[in-house]
Amino acid sequence: MTSDPATLLPLLTRIAESLERLAPPPPPVPDFAAAEGFLWHATRGGLTPVPSISRVPLSLLKGIDHIRDILVDNTRRFAQGFPANNVLLWGARGMGKSSLVKAAHAQMQAEGHPLKLVELSREDIESLPALMDLLRPAPFRFILFCDDLSFDAGENSYKALKAVLDGGIAGRPENVLFYATSNRRHLLPRDMIENERSTAINPHEAVEEKVSLSDRFGLWLGLHKASQDDYLAMIDAYAEYFGLKTPREALHHQALEWATTRGGRGGRVAWQFISDLAGREGIRLG
Repeated sequence: MTSDPATLLPLLTRIAESLERLAPPPPPVPDFAAAEGFLWHATRGGLTPVPSISRVPLSLLKGIDHIRDILVDNTRRFAQGFPANNVLLWGARGMGKSSLVKAAHAQMQAEGHPLKLVELSREDIESLPALMDLLRPAPFRFILFCDDLSFDAGENSYKALKAVLDGGIAGRPENVLFYATSNRRHLLPRDMIENERSTAINPHEAVEEKVSLSDRFGLWLGLHKASQDDYLAMIDAYAEYFGLKTPREALHHQALEWATTRGGRGGRVAWQFISDLAGREGIRLG
């Protein structure tokens, strides 16, 4: 093979051009002004605008006033360009964790802050660096939202999340904040933590790396099961908001019976009951 530069240069140029044609094109930069919310698709490295975000008004989220105020205040500070914390909302199922995130975002929109909400699935956590590269230069601020976040034995994708939240050379972009919901405070099943502690040479160091993932969320907001009074307050708020006609005493009786058949009280159960009642009354909830 010749080593003559005059001969090699055209050959190398053709090889480079061929490689460029084979390489996948970079993801298109989305029009962030086109929507308030976006869905991240890791397989094709792109963001899809959501024309209308499905959410419940902030005023209808009852029984979680203290948690609501903390989250809204944190979100407002971020939207205004001030320091704010990544948030982990954890606790009982159906208590409105994801509804609270979307309602806080809606509140910022109502206050005139052009904050964007980007949702990604737990399965796409490993693609976070690519998503950060896409959001970093954008002229907007983003709440990155992952619903029902948790990790099982053998999973290593949590490392990508740790790097984005706190570590890594690039770190988290200043215009991005991460909100997650989970049924687990430490994002890991308790039996997995206890098993690693019992079999490790150094029990504390064995799980420190995984448990410390939760520590990278500056705010831990716990939502617990609703009391009967809180549950009925949710029912009353929904009934008034949508103009349901069932008398209050009958409304409460039916709502409690509904909760008994579902095995618990919470925002999701309240909404399911209201949806059923509205259908029976011929009232649309849209």
